[in-house]
Formats: sequence, structure tokens, C-alpha cells
Amino acid sequence: MKSHALPARELPSGAAAAKPRIYPWVVFALTFALLLSDYMSRQVLNAVFPFLKAEWALSDSQLASLTSIVAMMVGLLTFPLSVLADRWGRVRSLVLMATIWSLATVLCAIAADYGQLLGARFLVGVGEAAYGSVGIAVVLSVFAPHVRATFGGAFMAGGSFGSTIGVALGGFIAVHFGWRWALAFMAVVGLVLVVLFRLVVTQRRLDQHRFEDEAAVEPGTNGGYRAPLSSLFSNASVLCAYVGSGLQMFVAAVLLAWTPSYLNRYHAMSPDAAGFVSAILVLLIGAGMIVCGVITDRASRRRPERKWTTSIGYGAAAAVLLITGFQLPEGVPQLVVIGCGAFFSAGASGPATAMVANLTHASVRATGFGSLTLANSLLGLAAGPFVVGLLADRLGLLGALQLAPLVYLGAIAALLIGKRRYPDALRRLAALDRRPSA
Repeated sequence: MKSHALPARELPSGAAAAKPRIYPWVVFALTFALLLSDYMSRQVLNAVFPFLKAEWALSDSQLASLTSIVAMMVGLLTFPLSVLADRWGRVRSLVLMATIWSLATVLCAIAADYGQLLGARFLVGVGEAAYGSVGIAVVLSVFAPHVRATFGGAFMAGGSFGSTIGVALGGFIAVHFGWRWALAFMAVVGLVLVVLFRLVVTQRRLDQHRFEDEAAVEPGTNGGYRAPLSSLFSNASVLCAYVGSGLQMFVAAVLLAWTPSYLNRYHAMSPDAAGFVSAILVLLIGAGMIVCGVITDRASRRRPERKWTTSIGYGAAAAVLLITGFQLPEGVPQLVVIGCGAFFSAGASGPATAMVANLTHASVRATGFGSLTLANSLLGLAAGPFVVGLLADRLGLLGALQLAPLVYLGAIAALLIGKRRYPDALRRLAALDRRPSA
């Protein structure tokens, strides 16, 4: 069997194991908590739509714009703000981002009309745009490379958990205290977490816990080299990681967006019952991200290329289960099979994060995660619900959902190509570290 020499960044490190473990977990907890706040502030508005519609007589398109404006700003600004964070400082950037979206949520709570609320939601999107990419770069910098899929999957699952908490808690507060208090509560949570993060997470302490492949590249440190941005797109393997991850998010996004309507139309569920079952599905997707990340790290501890193999397996499992599930007659067995498919639907998220981390230079890693987020947004989160909506107009929603899992074939093909080119991509990256000293 042919083996490939791998850079130190891919191998378990004895020195790494000697590093204190408490502080990295604190960094993860606070960064993850802010991610929950991010999605709680983003999604809480969905829970108060009925109140806004009744109080301001808003149309459905106006309500939709309050959500889409955030997604649009995230899509437009993720990459450029990730570039700026790599240069200005990741910790300072995270504090600024969280402060912006929290204060913007305060503005949402005191908005006097639709125009003011739309402007405040615009600012929410600006603040949240690059938090995911920069936050995961900070988290992975203080954990060993062989657990990156676990922490990448857990961090990305925060979006599912935060969305569920935001909608459920926001709806409860709105019913009992009014919709403004629901938004105000989310803002207070964010601001409290910003203060805690600012007091506990510092660049100096992060530098003390960095792993070998995380060169000190923050402003003011002694490692001044920055890899060119072209290195994020200059080899086929990292491009395949972007594409494979984006396409596997396509179906996960479809399930998130269209499950309530499917349950209402084909299972004759009331809106609240459909919402409850859909929330379970969202939690299954999030749990799958974490569990699949753990499995990948265990399988690839000594064979890093297995990250690609497990990702391909998750895509294949999701495709088979979902295609089968949507062919079954309506009933509990069908929902169980669909739930199993949902569990694996975004299972490659954690491994893809680890792939990008292993294939990008530390000095531009946040930008690499920004590129991954952009691919997930454009190929998955944005394209999935829209394409299925178009198909549903022609084939019916069930027909569209039966076809959607076929997108996994494209994801699997991209990951197979990426795995084949992986050793060459690692050699290209190692060449950056052999640069002449300035």
C-alpha cells in the first residue's frame, strides 16, 4: 500500500498533548456561546412575525425581507470581512462583530416602523457576516489537528441549536411579554457574552496555546509572513472541499426550509405540530454534525486522508436514506427514515472544516473558512430551498424532495477528486512553510 509523507500539521503531536487543556475549552465555550447568540438574534424574528404582521400590517414579502436582508449581508460580506480579520486581528474582530449584532438587535427592539426595523436587521447581518469563519479559526487554533473535525462539526452545529433556541425562546417571551422584549432579551444575552469573551479571551493567551501549524500571525507578533490569498484556491483539493461541502449543505438546507410545509401538506399536520417535528429534525441535523465529526477524527487520527472517505460515506448514507424515505408512504416509519437521513445530511460539515484547516496556511485560515462559508451559502443554504421551490411549482413538493438528494452525487464526486489530489495539495502547502526568511 502506498503511503504519503504528511506535514507535521497532520500528525498527532506529543508536545501538543502536554499543553494545558482547560483554557482551550473555555475559548470554545465562549466562542460557541456567541455563535448561539448569533443565530438566536438572527432567527428570533421568525418567532415574532405574527405580532409584527398584526401590529404594523406588514405583507408576507416585507416579513421575508427582514430575514433575507441578514442572509444577503452574510453572503456578501463573509469573505472580505474574513480577510480583514486575518489582518486586523481575529479576537478584536470577534468582539467588534458580536458588539455590532447585539447593539443592532437592541435597535430592532426599539424600532418604530418597518423601515427602521429593516435598517437594524441590515446591521445585524453586517455584524454576523464573518463570525462563523473567524470564530472557528480561533477555536481550531488552540486544539490539536486530529480533533478538528469534531470541533468543526460541533461549532457549525451551533447554528442549528441557536436557531431552535431563538425561535422557541423568542416565541415564549413574545407571547408573555411582547415581541420587543423577545428581541431585547437576545440583545442582552449577546452583550453579556461579549463582555465575558473580552475579559477571558486575549491574543496573548491564545498564542500560548497555539499548535505548531498555527504560526503567530496576528498583528504585533513576531511571525510576519502571510500566505497569498491565491493559495486558498490554487489547488484542486481545497476547491473540492469547498464544492463538496457546499453541495452536501444543499439538502440539509432543503430539509430546514421545506419540512414544515411538507408535513402540513402530506401528513396533514397543523402548523404548530409541523413546527415541533421540524425542530426535532433541526436538532438531528445538528447532532449529526457533532457525531460525524467525532467519528471522522477517530477514523483519521493516523490516516488523515480518511476525512475524505468518511465524508463520502456520510453523503452516500444521507442520499440512500432520504431517497428511500421520500418514496415511502406517509406515516411514522417514513419520518423515522427521513430523520435518519437528516442526521447524516450535514455530516461532512466537520470533516470539511478540518480539510480546509489542513489545506490552508495559518495566516489566511480565517479567510479559508470564509471561502468555505461562502460555498456553503451559495451552493447550499441559498440554492437548495430556491431550486426545490422552483421544482415544486412544476412537480409538486413531494416530487421535488424526491429529487433533491441526487445532489449528493455531485458532492461525492467532488470529494473523490479532492481525496485523490490531497497528497499533492499538502506538498504545495508545505512549500509555503519553506519560504525564504524575510
